[in-house]
Amino acid sequence: MKLDPRIAAVTERVIARSARSRAAYLALIDREREHGVDRERLSCGNFAHGFAAAGEDKKAIIAARAMNIGIVTSYNDMLSAHQPYGRYPDQMKIFAREVGATAQIAGGVPAMCDGVTQGQPGMELSLFSRDTIALSTAIGLSHGMFEGAALLGICDKIVPGLLIGALRFGHLPAILIPAGPMPSGLSNREKARIRQLYAEGKVGEAELLECESQSYHSAGTCTFYGTANSNQMMMEIMGLHVPGAAFVNPGTPLRQALTRAAVHRLAEIGWAGNDYRPLGRCIDERAIVNAAVGLLATGGSTNHAIHIPAIARAAGIIFDWADLDALSAAVPLIARVYPNGSEDVNAFHRAGGMAFVIGALLEAGLAHGDILTVWGEGMAAYAKEPTLTPLPLAGGVGGGAGVETPPSEDAAPSPNPSRKREGDLAWAPVPEARNPDILRPASAPFQPDGGMRLVQGNLGRATFKTSAVVPDRWTIEAPARIFFDQDDVIRAYKAGELDRDVIVVVRFQGPRANGMPELHKLTPPLGVLQDKGFRVALVTDGRMSGASGKVPAAIHLSPEALGGGPIGRLRDGDLVRLSADTGTLDALVDPAEWAARELAAPPRPHAGTGRELFAFMRAGASPAEQGGSALLAAMCEDLGESLLGDEEHEARNIENQDIDA
Repeated sequence: MKLDPRIAAVTERVIARSARSRAAYLALIDREREHGVDRERLSCGNFAHGFAAAGEDKKAIIAARAMNIGIVTSYNDMLSAHQPYGRYPDQMKIFAREVGATAQIAGGVPAMCDGVTQGQPGMELSLFSRDTIALSTAIGLSHGMFEGAALLGICDKIVPGLLIGALRFGHLPAILIPAGPMPSGLSNREKARIRQLYAEGKVGEAELLECESQSYHSAGTCTFYGTANSNQMMMEIMGLHVPGAAFVNPGTPLRQALTRAAVHRLAEIGWAGNDYRPLGRCIDERAIVNAAVGLLATGGSTNHAIHIPAIARAAGIIFDWADLDALSAAVPLIARVYPNGSEDVNAFHRAGGMAFVIGALLEAGLAHGDILTVWGEGMAAYAKEPTLTPLPLAGGVGGGAGVETPPSEDAAPSPNPSRKREGDLAWAPVPEARNPDILRPASAPFQPDGGMRLVQGNLGRATFKTSAVVPDRWTIEAPARIFFDQDDVIRAYKAGELDRDVIVVVRFQGPRANGMPELHKLTPPLGVLQDKGFRVALVTDGRMSGASGKVPAAIHLSPEALGGGPIGRLRDGDLVRLSADTGTLDALVDPAEWAARELAAPPRPHAGTGRELFAFMRAGASPAEQGGSALLAAMCEDLGESLLGDEEHEARNIENQDIDA
């Protein structure tokens, strides 16, 4: 189907805006391909250090006739999503040998769990863990020993960090390899009920802990559709996974078969063959637009309003919230997954999952089907779901040996037919959703738009996720109550001070102030106030996370309070109007008085829990709309693209208005 003209218009303006920085980036990776560090350019001493402990792979690495895959792993056994990765490297080395390649662990990256640090001091390290992961990825790949990269990561900042780091080596092919979600535990509806009862003081910590432990109960990603699972969705619709890999549970034969296929495929798309697919070419403007389209079509995490621009800038592409807003107006919501629905990602996957979503978007002309992916020709391969085709048993002497079935055009044939396996990978289309309460075609969506809107006015620019908010609460006008910390909000709530119509303002929560922690603790108490009938909303320069829920919220407000953002002019009692209907966010204060007000003084930076180590990242962080990263600010300048100033933003706004008109 022909591409929807609204999607095409956004793509064209991203391409035009990024022309200079993208060209500089592509020139960089071309230079790295031709003149960068690789095995052929290492001295004998350098090279010997690189394979000294490679065991049976030494001869193959020395010969340098086949790809050596650098594995960058985020394994730890504290984080459920990443615990399955413990055995992956040993398995992947075997899979590499099957096709004559080799694999080594290039390095490890931290894997921080926002679920553990939520509402705790460590949460102030969360956003900057993405930059740390990017730096760690770059260090691992800097040795020049590798012709391809296998990136093992799933959760919130880990996938964006892996990509940002790997894009510095964009001349290498790379595949993201997930581990899958844990099986479903306690229902999301029941979990939400217990959390709210706890917020109301009707159950205690013992009941809450039991509820949470039944929800998060085994290895694998958390099953709600937050940032981690939104990451996996994006990797599929950007064509960076083996098709259908996102939501297959850990420890299953299908999961292992998909990992095996990823390793085999990496060996095929290196620069020594005739199907070279470097990461920096796979992630182009169309792939970035696809990521945003998928986010909007599935009601994904608001955190990606920060991560998509960050990933884009790492590839020399400039994508902003006006682009996201324009796409949201064009892309319908075709999935309902908790917290935007009652069912989790396992039910989503059973209903047709990413294969159905991608097929529906391609059919409606809402996604680019012609991007360079790591697999097959364009996105059509991702509109199919994987299965294992059982192998028939052969009779005769010693019967029971596995016999290969002839692969169909959609099968992944084994390079080693004598190897006994569970079955062959094959892919089949998903023409219809298996559960219309979870998935629908673009012609009959749950909501006509993608539910993530730009709101802007005299308080700045912010993100408003409407997909989980009932329409009669898309506009809230109420007096402001100002806070500097989410714990202060909770204390005021418990004291009954918020039992009224109120817009809760939590400021000095941006990247430069304290690392932009998620304010997830505010969801239950604000939800209780809303259920009591009050008109409530949240306005903050912080984040609200992939679990953004039913309470209207203007988040990621930029410019942030630290450094002069107008949110610093607000005072208790000021009337504030937040409207997703009109795309506005304003303090209803006399303009002369507003201009004359002094900005609030920032609180003292927090110390302890390692937060002081990240002071240099806070000091250099870019605005949220530009990715909230000190690394990206430096990279953009290195590519000859300065960060946008106020005048450039104003010119951008005029450009966006012209296109929208």
